[in-house]
Amino acid sequence: MTPPQAQEVRVLLGARSYSIWIGSGLLEHLAQWLEPLQLGPLAVVISDENVAPRYGSQVLEALCGSGRKAVMLTVPPGEPSKSPLWLQRLWEQMLRHGADRTCFVVALGGGVVGDLAGMAAATWARGVPWVQLPTTLLAQVDSSVGGKVGVNLPGAKNMVGAFWQPKLVVADIQVLRSLPQREYRAGLAEVVKYGVILDESFFAQLEQNASGLLQLDPQVLIPTVARCCELKAWVVGQDERESSGLRAVLNYGHTFAHALESATGYQRWLHGEAVSLGMNCAALLARELGQVDQEFCLRQARLLKQLGLPVQLPQDLDLEQLVQLMRHDKKAQAGRIRFVLPKRLGQVELVADVSQEQVLRALQRAQQFP
Repeated sequence: MTPPQAQEVRVLLGARSYSIWIGSGLLEHLAQWLEPLQLGPLAVVISDENVAPRYGSQVLEALCGSGRKAVMLTVPPGEPSKSPLWLQRLWEQMLRHGADRTCFVVALGGGVVGDLAGMAAATWARGVPWVQLPTTLLAQVDSSVGGKVGVNLPGAKNMVGAFWQPKLVVADIQVLRSLPQREYRAGLAEVVKYGVILDESFFAQLEQNASGLLQLDPQVLIPTVARCCELKAWVVGQDERESSGLRAVLNYGHTFAHALESATGYQRWLHGEAVSLGMNCAALLARELGQVDQEFCLRQARLLKQLGLPVQLPQDLDLEQLVQLMRHDKKAQAGRIRFVLPKRLGQVELVADVSQEQVLRALQRAQQFP
């Protein structure tokens, strides 16, 4: 069977470089993408209980067809599974299946599965290879690229983790058609993020192509996913381990978003929805500091709303609690919250000199927005 056409994006990290393949109908040709990698005899596929029944047999067949043994491990869907408890359960199951340092891990699912499976790969036998098969838009454009893996603690998201680059990422946009509409739209928040932080012309293209994105038009979606991957790959190639501060720009909106998720027990919003809210809060904080004008805030919010994403904070949130949760953010230093804030479309910066009163005013404005 002739493999489908796919667009390749390279993540350039010297000996740890790898390819991201983006196209439609790629999963059934998985063996083609794996063949050059010379991976071990046992594949440990980690998925969740929603994705595994839909795509698990296809992936297992591709793996076993290449002469390997493959086993499927599943976790419950949702953010609560990204925990030390479920990581330990995966370790125990891997041990029972005879996994050793010659095995490799395959992450089949969204961002939660990718982060959790990647953490299992990074820690099993002091690190084994792994492959990402992202099945959500958010994972395809963001979390599957760059090697950040980890789990959540009850009071701090992603505080325990590692940098562990995959050997391969295969982003099949065809699987996105099986996503609930809400989950697909949540991924569009990360797409908008790339335009705001790095590429003003890409942001304008998203404004022009919003209807095509919502309809999952391959002619729009494939180049959109590829451009997001290109932008993230460039950042990761410059600052793989966040040593220069450049990679922090990818966290635009996330300081607010992680606090919102923690405050609501990861139950109220999908991650992308929290990021959308967080991006609006960040824009309003930048306006509070005089870095952007109201038109910037409105333009960003218009696109987010056009894509079906939330921008207004609910009235029932404890704003003081949110500020305290932000102090546990990974970017915080010596108790000072640091924010990624826009200077203009396509450019953001890391800002540390922000008072609690200014953050609270931005949150209050987000409750009244627009």
